[in-house]
Amino acid sequence: MSHTDSAETVRTAGAGAERWAPRRGATGRLLAAELRLVLGRRRNQVFVAGLGLVPVLLGVMLYLTRDDPSASEGSPLLLAQATQNGVFLVVASLFMCLPFLLPLTVALACGDAVAGEASAGTLRYLLVLPVGRTKVLVTKAVAALVFVEVAVAVVAVMGLVAGAVLFGLHDVVLLSGTTVPLAEGMARVLGVVVYVGVSLTGLVVVGLFVSTLTEVPVAAMVATVVVSVVSTILDSLPALSAIHPYLLTHYWYGFGEFLRLEVGWGVISSGLALQVAWIVVFGTLAWARFTSADISS
Repeated sequence: MSHTDSAETVRTAGAGAERWAPRRGATGRLLAAELRLVLGRRRNQVFVAGLGLVPVLLGVMLYLTRDDPSASEGSPLLLAQATQNGVFLVVASLFMCLPFLLPLTVALACGDAVAGEASAGTLRYLLVLPVGRTKVLVTKAVAALVFVEVAVAVVAVMGLVAGAVLFGLHDVVLLSGTTVPLAEGMARVLGVVVYVGVSLTGLVVVGLFVSTLTEVPVAAMVATVVVSVVSTILDSLPALSAIHPYLLTHYWYGFGEFLRLEVGWGVISSGLALQVAWIVVFGTLAWARFTSADISS
């Protein structure tokens, strides 16, 4: 394949889609093609649809057991509040998805980003396009992040819809016991959604780095999930409290600060700063690996 021909068309095997990258505007077209590939992959669509069912199933379960005192014993406070106000079903759904399902979403997006293309034998053709490897890597990172944010948004929207139908939307009682108007409560819940989405960016970059190390996408997916699980386990061990502030998942549940009368911006900023640190470290490693690797597949 000549350089000109490869700049015209790259056919992605296994995804059932063609990716077009013209001579001009190659970067923008490459990003659009990558987004179509990630968002259009049937497996990803089915998984996101399944995520959207989580708030519905959770809401129905809470609705059916709302009058049973024994059902709420030992349950997180967010679940109890969701039965009083549908707004909290958004937060409760994200709380339930954050330990495993959302990391799995990241793994699905990142596992195929580089390892999937290498396994399919299309990566080497992609790299002969008139776009540098750095831009290719950034494009894949952006596409993976967009997919993850779409998944978070789907959980939030379905949680709001299910909560409104099952429990109604009312003025919000914060964790401190103070009641705020519905509009302010919705703004705080939006802050929760945005914070959860941003908190996953570090794992996206970690997953992308792992994806550059192997040509087996399943291995990259598993390794990405393992990183989040191990971080969560280490964060729960008091003996390792010295390293807790540096663990990827340590501030994931800091979104609760938005539900207090005075938002704990110190916790929020620490969580965001931690994500930036992980992005810088593993983004650099991913860049170093991807730009220097001898791509033969």
